[in-house]
Amino acid sequence: MKKGLTALVAITASLALLSACADSGPKDTAQKTEASMDDQVTPAGEFPITKEKTTLKVMVKGSSIVENFATNEFTKWLEEKTNIHIDWEVAPEKTFAEKLNVSLASGDYPDVLLNMSVSPIQQSIYGKDGVFIPLNPYIDKYGVEMKKMFEQVTYVKDLITMPDGKIYSVPQVNDCYHCSLGQKMWIYQPWLDKLGLKMPETTEEFYQVLKAFKEKDPNGNGKADEIPLVGATNGPSSTLDLFLTSPFIEKDFNLRFVKDGKVQVAYNQPEWKEALTYLHKLFAEGLISPQTFTQDRNQLKQMGMNPEIPIAGAIASQNQTVFVDVDNPRFKDYVSVPPLKGPSGIRSTAYNPYAVSTGQYVVTNKAKNPAAAFRMADLLLSEEATLRSTQGRPDQEWVRPAQGELGINGKPAKWKPIATFGKLQNIHWAQAGPSLRTNDLRLSVVADPKNSLELILYNETKKYEPYATDPSKIVPPLFFTNEQAEELSTIEKTLTDYRTEFFAKTVTGSLDIDKEWNNYLSTLDKMNIKRYLEIYQQAYTQYKSKK
Repeated sequence: MKKGLTALVAITASLALLSACADSGPKDTAQKTEASMDDQVTPAGEFPITKEKTTLKVMVKGSSIVENFATNEFTKWLEEKTNIHIDWEVAPEKTFAEKLNVSLASGDYPDVLLNMSVSPIQQSIYGKDGVFIPLNPYIDKYGVEMKKMFEQVTYVKDLITMPDGKIYSVPQVNDCYHCSLGQKMWIYQPWLDKLGLKMPETTEEFYQVLKAFKEKDPNGNGKADEIPLVGATNGPSSTLDLFLTSPFIEKDFNLRFVKDGKVQVAYNQPEWKEALTYLHKLFAEGLISPQTFTQDRNQLKQMGMNPEIPIAGAIASQNQTVFVDVDNPRFKDYVSVPPLKGPSGIRSTAYNPYAVSTGQYVVTNKAKNPAAAFRMADLLLSEEATLRSTQGRPDQEWVRPAQGELGINGKPAKWKPIATFGKLQNIHWAQAGPSLRTNDLRLSVVADPKNSLELILYNETKKYEPYATDPSKIVPPLFFTNEQAEELSTIEKTLTDYRTEFFAKTVTGSLDIDKEWNNYLSTLDKMNIKRYLEIYQQAYTQYKSKK
């Protein structure tokens, strides 16, 4: 990917208010940037960052597994090391995107936006307006860990650079093997064993297994109370429209694909209709829990952890921890279902080779000391801060391995967890904000089959690797002009809302697929899906021309 390109766009349905850009700060960002280089911070790599106690106002997306960011042990460590106090504003986890949009549009935003998933579109628009501070001069002068990141993960710099060559955010790098093939289905092995069933390999076999779960009393209580299949509505790793449509049509994580050099979407193809028909059959026979279409991931977890609720046979999620904790007796009984073969012979799983989440840490023009704000973000990318912010304290939540202990990658291990991840705690930030988890670091965890979620997920994901979508069929990170990005944000929201609604209604049977399909396609056309694809095609053609 070349430097002349603009920023990676990860459009979400949260961008409806983007057009209301606030005139809430100095437009001449360059002037402020130049002046701020004289801010009182210590030289690059030296701590504390400021000699005098400094305060940063930070807005962070709330987390169901972080008790209190203000009193969090990692926050305390960070404040002590940097001499920077954090004044927190916690945005609701479910409505954080709306909170972000309202804050930016009104001008009532803090010094730093942390883990708020500030999209490249927002970065480009608000950066141009002077609301976000370009970090390039701070990276040049103070960047230590950021520069290491650019060397270790060579494509990161291009993916966070805006159309004007400026960088407005510090990313999170999570080179996660099991996440790159993260559209999984998990099944309860004891039920398969009790009923004498083999692991399903086709959509028909999967249907028969779910039917057996419903009808043959695998939990042995004499009641038809088993839940054959359940999922949740929020988050791509917890929905049915990813795993159970892949046996019908190849696509990427965003339901797009490339065929004969043309960017297309999966959800207006005949194969998508076939997938909906299959899913409706499952639902109509009581094999999919209705809660799948109403509950979020937190409620799914509550269902899985509640001993009063009958065990579910299959769960659509990236990993088992979405449903049960690692130390729950049920955890190891859930094993992954390999990609299913569809009626036409398709057997695929989406593959994402890009390990960067942009917009994790953005400094605004409200920051009186942007140099100090950047240096804190730079520190978060260090190995020490990464392990502390994602795992906890050394020698309490994780330890350095004994001599001779090997990592999953077969090399000498670097760290070993000794605490369970995923529960409500006040020790770390639960992977919020910038961190640098390279493949080397992730797979350097001790390969302990008794106590390693990473090892379990690594081995389970091996089932998926042979069926990964060919990279040539994947729509790569693309770059758009501001005008294209603003147009896409509106079209994308409309398309996503309608597609999601149609999916739920046809699967649950409130709409007849055969009768409504043509109207569905016509409505997508009226919602400018052709223009949407045209913009993507222009960006894709430019991307290919630069290769």
